[in-house]
Amino acid sequence: MASTTKIMSSLIALEMGADDTLVTVTDEMIRAEGTSMGLKGGDSVSTLSLVKGMLLSSGNDAANATAFLMAGGIDPFVELMNKRAQEIGMKNTHFVTPSGLDADGHYSTAYDMAILADDAIKNQTFLNICSSKSVDVFFGSPPYKRILNNHNKLLSICDGVVGVKTGFTKKSGRCLVSAMKKDGKSLIAVTLAAPNDWEDHMKLYDYALSVAKSVSLFCNLDNVYLKVVGGQDSKVGVIFADNIFYTTLNSNFTYNYKIYIKQFEYAPVLKGETVGRVDFYCCDGKLIKSVDLVAAKDVLSIHG
Repeated sequence: MASTTKIMSSLIALEMGADDTLVTVTDEMIRAEGTSMGLKGGDSVSTLSLVKGMLLSSGNDAANATAFLMAGGIDPFVELMNKRAQEIGMKNTHFVTPSGLDADGHYSTAYDMAILADDAIKNQTFLNICSSKSVDVFFGSPPYKRILNNHNKLLSICDGVVGVKTGFTKKSGRCLVSAMKKDGKSLIAVTLAAPNDWEDHMKLYDYALSVAKSVSLFCNLDNVYLKVVGGQDSKVGVIFADNIFYTTLNSNFTYNYKIYIKQFEYAPVLKGETVGRVDFYCCDGKLIKSVDLVAAKDVLSIHG
């Protein structure tokens, strides 16, 4: 899957708190062949800029530096990548490098990479970065402004595309993971070892948009309450935090759901406070959406 690997590397870095704080990279940290964001030993750079360097410039130097700075080295960082892969259901994937350079035992499937992309674009910072055609970053010794351009050509030639990541090595061929948000529909396309990936993805989206439908997920919350201890009311109703839509290509799509609510909460409980969630499942039992439930109104303490 080549540098589409960096989807996971970037997501892990963001979830570990990548930010604008400047740190210094060493020659060991950035030692990697292939594409680069242009780092040199002794440069000051932020971990957030490294994420941008991974997602836009496909910097192998940025991926290796991220592993050292966030986890102390490549091996412990890769352990985090594989753990996360298992958590989100990537059953036929194993990471060996944070960059995606060829290595024995480094592999994935198109389906698994779609699972990863779906998870990654739920992170708003990740989505903001991978959907940018270019970004400003500051690094160097001393740092100065650079402009990184996104390798993902689809952002410019296919309306509605919002990411995600390109990849290429001689062994893997051209790899592309992309995502589209259009007409109320969310779609993901993945091709591995596809010489005409730009055209392939546009054709896939043309087809998917013609047959996909956006389903509004629903469950009855009329008799669902959170118990409140020490409040002016003994319970409070709950509502969805957001409208819930799911894009499907299945014309006979059906779903089930499970509701989870805290056993109780001490007053005060504020309107909009998260108090539970609803998990929606396909008929085959696969989790397709998890949505927060929030308090429908304020419940003040009896003590004022």
